[in-house]
Parts: sequence; structure tokens; C-alpha cells
Amino acid sequence: MEIDEFLSTLPKSIVSGEAVSLPDNVVRKILKFAKLKKSDVFYHLGCGEGNAVRIAAAEFGVKKSVGIEIKKKIAVNARKQISRIKNVEIINGDIRKADISDATVVLFWFNDPKIVENMMTRFKRLKVGTRVITIWAPLGNTLPNRIDFPFLVSKTPFKPSKSIREQIKAIYGNPCIDFTAAWLLAERYIDALEVVPSDYRRFVNMLQAMVIWINAWNMGVACEDEVPPPVGTYIGILKTFFSIDLSSMIKAQK
Repeated sequence: MEIDEFLSTLPKSIVSGEAVSLPDNVVRKILKFAKLKKSDVFYHLGCGEGNAVRIAAAEFGVKKSVGIEIKKKIAVNARKQISRIKNVEIINGDIRKADISDATVVLFWFNDPKIVENMMTRFKRLKVGTRVITIWAPLGNTLPNRIDFPFLVSKTPFKPSKSIREQIKAIYGNPCIDFTAAWLLAERYIDALEVVPSDYRRFVNMLQAMVIWINAWNMGVACEDEVPPPVGTYIGILKTFFSIDLSSMIKAQK
């Protein structure tokens, strides 16, 4: 089974991150990292069951906390979770159309290029100093203002990035990614989000590390000049023991 076939067997919402609910303690860590304060107006775009919206209001005491969720059933359930909390609202709607003009802090965890591109246009119109929290990667071709990988905060007006290498250096401290960095980045991501059961941790770490390195290789930002032995070994393990073939993802270098 090639990686595209494997991903096609998973729900699209899981692959995109839209249906992954972050544990409460991870949400608290993110909001502390973003320096959420009482004067803030907080928005969680794609809020799911609304735990981030609830925590921002109940524990951080923000001026206003709003969640936007496109799925009606989930939005209804989210409203039940925050029914007794002041200054909280759950909107059932499309984040690309909802009014977010009063936001001062936004949690945005989407990786669909079309959605990101659309929202970038809207984010740029927000008031100066608005913080946009992303997970794993910055917004488009920009540089984040604060980094605690995989959590990133970008402030308006956004700082443009000259190249992907500049982005990588800003986030990871090096303008290229080698095998060891790919493995450690995957490990930090898994640890930080706390959503992978311990029984599957090794497998997910291996798979994600390989995908990170292969993507770096294909974009011309891998540190190595040729496929390193550990990458070949792990690709072999995934193919032999899990029937997942990543070899077709590796593009020949010009």
C-alpha cells in the first residue's frame, strides 16, 4: 500500500487535523504560550467541542471567547459545554465567512492550502498586534514572532519570509532538515499534542519522521546529498511490517 492509499483510508477530517480534539492541559499550554490575558477577545476557528473556548473564558477570564464550528451537531454539543459561562459564544458557521474582526487572539489549526490562503487575506485585515496561533507551521510565507515547537504565534502585521529555508531556520534553528532533526521534530510534535496512544507512539513517530524528511528532500531543503541509510531502513520497516510504501514519495534530485 502506497502512502496515498493509506491516507485515503483515513477520515479526511483526521488527516487535516480538523477533527482532532486537543486535551485540556495542551490547550492551557497553548494559551499560556500565546500570553492570553483578560483584555483579549479569543477566537478558536474550527472549535470542535469547544474546550479551548471554555478554558479561555473560565480560566483565563478573557473579555470574550468565541468558537466557530461548521458542523451543526458538534456546535450544539459545544454550546452545552459552555452554557453556564459568561462572555462565551459558539457560532455554527464557516470560518471563511464568519465575522472575526474584533479578535485579538486566534487559534487556527488548519492545513488545507485553500483555507489557509483564504484566511490569510482575512487575518491581514485584523487590528495590529493580533496574535494568530498555529500548530506545526507558520502562516503561508511568513515568519512567526514566537516559537515553542510545534506551537507558533504570528502577530499582525505578519513578517514576510524570503524563502522556505529562512522559515525552517527561524523555526528549527537550521536552514535544512536532516534525518535526526526529522525524527526529533516528529517526537516533539507527538509529545506536545498528547493525542497518540502509547501503543502507537513508535509507529506514528516513525511514519511522521519519514514523511517530514521526504518532504524536506523533495523541496530541496534536506541537509543530506543522498538518501541516508536510516531513512532507507525505516522505509523498509514500514513496507515490510506495516505494508506502507513511502518509496514512491521520494523524488529524484535534478
